[in-house]
Amino acid sequence: MAEALISVVLEQLASIVFEHTKQAVTLFLNAEEDVHSFRSNLEAIQAVLEDAEKKQVTEARVRDWLQKLKDVSYEMDNVLDEWNTEILKQQVEEGKKKFLSQKECTIIEAVKGANQRLELPGDYKVRHLTLIDVREGQLPTLFDNCKNMRTLRTLNFLTLLDSSITAISPGSIMQMKCLRTLNLSRNELNKVPKEIGELIHLRYMDLSFSRNLKELPDAVCDLYNLQTLDVVFCGELEKLPKAMGKLINLKHLYVLGCNKLRYLPKGIGSLKSLQVLDWFYVCEGDDDEALKLGDLGIMDQLQGSLSIDRLGNKDDASGIEKAQLGNKEHHSELRVFFQEGDEEQRKGDEEIVKALQPHQNLESLDIWDCHIGTTESLYWINSLRNLRRLGLYEWKFCEVFPPLGKLPSLEILEIWAIKKVKKVGVEFLGIEEEEEQVSGILFPKLKLLSFRSMDNWEEWAFVSEITIMPRLSELRIVECPKLKALPKIPALRTLEIWGCPILEGEYEKGVGKEWHNISHIPNLTIQSEW
Repeated sequence: MAEALISVVLEQLASIVFEHTKQAVTLFLNAEEDVHSFRSNLEAIQAVLEDAEKKQVTEARVRDWLQKLKDVSYEMDNVLDEWNTEILKQQVEEGKKKFLSQKECTIIEAVKGANQRLELPGDYKVRHLTLIDVREGQLPTLFDNCKNMRTLRTLNFLTLLDSSITAISPGSIMQMKCLRTLNLSRNELNKVPKEIGELIHLRYMDLSFSRNLKELPDAVCDLYNLQTLDVVFCGELEKLPKAMGKLINLKHLYVLGCNKLRYLPKGIGSLKSLQVLDWFYVCEGDDDEALKLGDLGIMDQLQGSLSIDRLGNKDDASGIEKAQLGNKEHHSELRVFFQEGDEEQRKGDEEIVKALQPHQNLESLDIWDCHIGTTESLYWINSLRNLRRLGLYEWKFCEVFPPLGKLPSLEILEIWAIKKVKKVGVEFLGIEEEEEQVSGILFPKLKLLSFRSMDNWEEWAFVSEITIMPRLSELRIVECPKLKALPKIPALRTLEIWGCPILEGEYEKGVGKEWHNISHIPNLTIQSEW
């Protein structure tokens, strides 16, 4: 009888909840696949129950049925929780303080201070809670009707400043064992208690901008359902837990701006589910606990943006070669940072640059503080047929620009502080000699070009017989004190010249010798100081 009753309930859930939830969830999250999955599982349970009604059911089958039913309930919870969380997020961002989804989504002002007990009417069963204007102290003690809470976030909404939670009490954590999302971003956290490991259902944890946080407890590695860990700009963070390899469901790890982090734990390299690793800190030396450059070679599932920081050590060329960046077909952005501060030219950078060789699908590339003197080591650059954006910064020993004119998809190019360059000529266009016959268009899709801090640059030469930069609409020249003239670029709509005294005189409005060449440009700025 019980099985028959539950079967009827499930049938109604499968039809009513699916149709209602599909529209709302798909609208906010494009989560139609999740809804289909949960309906499919409900139908599977129905089949089990139908069979149970026709036959005698053994004890094992009953246990199996109960387990399946439990799994389905979790999936239903997750989909609906994500729906309600997204609604709450939109309402908070619009500045509307209201109760949503039958008193389950709640926003509370905690202006009396952090060390307090929060109270709500007894009929509130809070599942999504945002605390606004929490003052300095521990995370407030929560109330009994929050024991099934799925989302907790803090926000200093009224003053638009960060919240000031400095600690999380173990007692607060024990009240939140059903939590799926914990967002304590932009607080003053100095410690995360080991009890955090009790939140085994946690999928998303955001501790970003916790400026006093020095370490995470090893218990974080017990959060085996965790999918996203965000510690961006935790500037005092010195290490991550050694056993990070236990986070088998981790998909996104964000560590940008953790400048005191000596290295990433080696176990990260074994995470098969990891899709996003935004920043890789190169570890100098032979620390066996550190993730090495070569370990990236087995992480071909990585996608999106990757930054590699602190390059320039003697073994880095070998490490980059083992990283096999050319196999990372899902990477769209790559940022490479060599070590700063050396006044003498560092040896070995040429070999590192040679070994980079990103996948041809790459769309954006930045290279900072590279010590190469010439650009032969960038021989692979023209294989990047999909490259849309390129930035070259602080190449203090380079005397010539790399050949970039034949990049077919390049739209944005920034070149800053390549201080030894005196002349930009045909080599920049990708032509080896001025007499070379070139068919087609050079820089065919370039829209924005920016030069800055080119202290010794004097001459910029074009080749008149070739079509160059036909789509360039915006040009910025900043702090290039020796540059004497600009080439004619007919498509320009915006020209900015800052801190270039010679150009300022040559192109002075109405009186400069070259004014007639730029007078047609609608958005024109010429200033002596940047």
